[in-house]
Amino acid sequence: MFESILGWLHSWMGNYGLAVIGFTILVRLVLSPFDYKSRVSMRKISKLQPKMAALQKKYANDKDKLNRKMSELYKAERVSPLSGCWPMLLSYPILILMFNAMRNYANAQMVVQVADMLQGKEPTLEGFLWIKNLYMADSPVVSRLVDLNAMRGASLDAWKNALSGVIQNVEGKHSITEVITWAGTLGDGELKTNLMKILTDAQANNGSWVQALLNNGDTNYIATVCNGILRTRTSFYANDVGVPGANLFLFGTIQQLYNGFWILPILSAASQFLMTKIAGGTQPQPAANDQQAQTQQATGKFMKWFFPIFSLWICASSTAAFALYWVASNLIAMVTTVGINKYLDNKEKKQAIAGEGIVQ
Repeated sequence: MFESILGWLHSWMGNYGLAVIGFTILVRLVLSPFDYKSRVSMRKISKLQPKMAALQKKYANDKDKLNRKMSELYKAERVSPLSGCWPMLLSYPILILMFNAMRNYANAQMVVQVADMLQGKEPTLEGFLWIKNLYMADSPVVSRLVDLNAMRGASLDAWKNALSGVIQNVEGKHSITEVITWAGTLGDGELKTNLMKILTDAQANNGSWVQALLNNGDTNYIATVCNGILRTRTSFYANDVGVPGANLFLFGTIQQLYNGFWILPILSAASQFLMTKIAGGTQPQPAANDQQAQTQQATGKFMKWFFPIFSLWICASSTAAFALYWVASNLIAMVTTVGINKYLDNKEKKQAIAGEGIVQ
């Protein structure tokens, strides 16, 4: 479903970057009612801290009775201590689904780019701002063109959809004899042995080497052959992927035609830190003798640093499109949080003047 929505937005907006931002806005709109309820509940719990501290002091030696009294307090005040977790619990599966959808969509589009290059065409790249190809990572050590590792991530269906209709064009540019000659240059091993058998069997039967690889079903073989052909038979691909620029210690090589500057991964970490800090500022402070709440607060402090580091890592190793989604989601969440907090502040002030108590 998510892939269909992304595809529709892409076709409507004409740019995948805009489609990702549009989809992010839709996701945040769906989550906004839960965000609002979460903020309201956390404010109520914050105002209950004196009563909670009193119960903890009174029943410090009777944990069962303390838990029962705390439950009665939550029920009487119509709050749930878990309500603040709902946005996170809903965001996580959406994030996983979004990651998979964007990965599958990116793989399908990257294979289309491979099919264009195999036909001798300059591939149409999906750029956005400083990014040359949203289907590759925002990084100076990653080429703008799809490389072998990215090809290996594509599904068999993606390869079939991209290549089945252009087999004659591809084989008109790269004959089976040429492909077998290239495969013979591989180092000895199972990969070479299996590839040579698939290709020589196709040649003996006057068949198609592309179709033979697709019928075999192992996408590693397809990716290896396509990457090998492009690397050795097309100068523009070699310039992008095969010819390194300056060596970069610990990170491999800076590609001659790199895809980005790590801007989105850095923005993802920075926005994640700010969002965690903004959200944490609205959390109720634990009572002095509330060990459980203090443990939760300590965990929150750890997560404040863990999530930005995790964001940096996953966005640096994923496509630029996914990193764009992460950054956009964080920025929209921050704006939403600030807006909800200001709205609730104003509403509480009005209700306090009217003597109505806590905002509902």
